Amino acid sequence: MWKLLQWIKSTLTPKTSAKRGKQKENGEMRLSKHFTQAEFEKSQTAIRKGINNRMTAENIKNAKALCEHVLEPAREHFGLPIAINSGYRGDRLNRAIGGVNTSQHKKGEAADIELVGGSNWDLFRFIRDNLPYDQLIAEYMVNDDPRAGWVHVSYRAIGNREMAFSIGGADVGFA
Repeated sequence: MWKLLQWIKSTLTPKTSAKRGKQKENGEMRLSKHFTQAEFEKSQTAIRKGINNRMTAENIKNAKALCEHVLEPAREHFGLPIAINSGYRGDRLNRAIGGVNTSQHKKGEAADIELVGGSNWDLFRFIRDNLPYDQLIAEYMVNDDPRAGWVHVSYRAIGNREMAFSIGGADVGFA
């Protein structure tokens, strides 16, 4: 009986990973206050194709930096959730979706995001004007639809280039 009570207590108590020092809730490691490792790794393509899309310790470190320096401050500013459409992509997943070999997604340094209940243009502008980033891309966004497309953002711990541009939609100069 004592062992059963210990097991129940350990199951219900949030765990801390001694190796990485991150708070775990229900077995999910947090990269920051509002973002988890699981959502950063999630991919429908990986699920359909049976691809293991788990990050290494180095990838987790990079993803944590992106969350802390860009995603969390943006979420705090807008007071709205930010959805990660595509975060980490291992080599197999990156090839499966036709990603370029130099993609920062492969390092855990990039995410394709949307502002849930808000304007993706506003999200793009806020990051561009207020936060550190390496690349910031307005992807398939149009001027008259604030929820069209998504924002690709990457962050490096050292050497951010602050490159901002658009592809497949309106020009950044009009954003």
